[in-house]
Amino acid sequence: MGKDSKPKDKGKGKQAAGSSGGDDAGGGKGGKGKGGKSADGLGTCTYVKARHVLCEKQGKINEAYKKLQDGWLDNGDKVPPAEFAKIAQEYSECPSGKKGGDLGWFPRGKMAGPFQDVAFSTPVGATSAPFKSTHGYHFILCEGRKN
Repeated sequence: MGKDSKPKDKGKGKQAAGSSGGDDAGGGKGGKGKGGKSADGLGTCTYVKARHVLCEKQGKINEAYKKLQDGWLDNGDKVPPAEFAKIAQEYSECPSGKKGGDLGWFPRGKMAGPFQDVAFSTPVGATSAPFKSTHGYHFILCEGRKN
């Protein structure tokens, strides 16, 4: 009861990868897969299908996320992909925004640091909280996972 700290060693912290997020941006962050045993099974898949919203400014990502909170998340509902797509088209500064934020299926190791961590740990059908990466501020809708 007296131990509030979690046993996981985060000695590396949330360091930004030195690269600008190229295709092989996952390097050196603890491996790619089968060793990632997770009690909830979220850390064991090798592919994830996701949508996201990317904004340079934190205020803009918070405004977009608030729309999802007001419409669905505050009620405990999941955000329908079509509604998430509308928010992405309106707010996202990523080229994928034109496609409703759809990133399709991507493997572990394709996306940089925090983006990959959030994408592979968000349950299917759930929307992540906003987070910062080397590219700006995001939130993600996880649409599927597979091996």
